[in-house]
Amino acid sequence: QVQLVESGGGLVQPGGSLRLSCAASVRNYNMGWFRQAPGKEREFVAGINWIGSNIYYADSVKGRFTLSRDNAKNTLDLQMNSLKPEDTAVYSCAASNQESISVILSATDYDYWGQGTQVTVSS
Repeated sequence: QVQLVESGGGLVQPGGSLRLSCAASVRNYNMGWFRQAPGKEREFVAGINWIGSNIYYADSVKGRFTLSRDNAKNTLDLQMNSLKPEDTAVYSCAASNQESISVILSATDYDYWGQGTQVTVSS
């Protein structure tokens, strides 16, 4: 049973930073972070392939967010800087059974999901 537990969400002012962490019960999976704002569809934020050689970011977060995998702690971390009100959403991490060299972008290709953590960017 794959378990994913997110932490690190909260309330931050525009321009601020937050670090999200996803603790995983598995290693070497294709993993990603997604977000869903009220009234909107879930969207891809950032992802990594199973061997950690490829990382991909959505255009909306490129240059502001940094994805990293800590193999010692078995976590997938998302450092979010220069946050904007439009970054407000529930952020969820996900893992896929597929061993893909490419980063998996579609939510439907992920098999396991965490419960999500709320990020609110507001003054």
